[in-house]
Amino acid sequence: MKKIVPVLALLTLLPFSAYSQTPAERGYGIAKKADELDVGWQDFTANIVMTLRNKSGNESVRKNRVRTLEVAGDGDKSIILFDSPADIKGTAFLSYTHILKPDDQWLFLPALKRVKRISSSNKSGPFMGSEFAYEDISSQEVDKFSYKYIKDTEIDGQEAFLIERFPEYRKSGYSKQIVWIDKAMYQPLKVVFYDRKNSKLKTLTYHEYNQYLDKYWRSSRLEMVNHQTGKSTTLAWKDYKFKNGYTDRDFDKNSLKRMR
Repeated sequence: MKKIVPVLALLTLLPFSAYSQTPAERGYGIAKKADELDVGWQDFTANIVMTLRNKSGNESVRKNRVRTLEVAGDGDKSIILFDSPADIKGTAFLSYTHILKPDDQWLFLPALKRVKRISSSNKSGPFMGSEFAYEDISSQEVDKFSYKYIKDTEIDGQEAFLIERFPEYRKSGYSKQIVWIDKAMYQPLKVVFYDRKNSKLKTLTYHEYNQYLDKYWRSSRLEMVNHQTGKSTTLAWKDYKFKNGYTDRDFDKNSLKRMR
């Protein structure tokens, strides 16, 4: 009895949630807190330089601008305008992302001067020929996944939560993702993607985080490596600007023709 009492006394000092939650509940709780810390930014613009590398290391570069509107209760709305290379300059892509149903997407082709609705049922397709899939660049709402907490850990000297998340969208290209989430920022540091056969497919790492509006953390460089093809893609983000006063009208189909 003398050995049992101190153990029971120690347990009473621990937070109830530390030993009452299931791995699924704790994993969901971590994702939920990360989401709650990143709401209220309203909208933003940024410039992106995309560098594509093939297996031999040869590179091609694409430049574009992005405009995003925060949407409560659903995925965000985004417009991407392509500035280079010359053969796609002026092309604009509009997307209304959703949690479990197919996204609504349109493409403006300057040569034809028309807006075309495009099929978006397959979110696993490559974005602009890169190693990022459409589902990788869409907004990551909590309810897009179910979760499992694995352990507390470290990555590159930073304390992190290690969790698994499983896509709820039935046409996802992934069976699961393993995610390292920074304990201070509640932002991802690394994601390992597994394909539908449960084989390791890609690894995404986040670098050079900066804070905006004294609250919102954004990575300045994302590195995606495809382990099955040997290809990789870098996304370099810069010139973030938040709270521009955009409305839904700035993200309708006609707005694609107005962007320059």
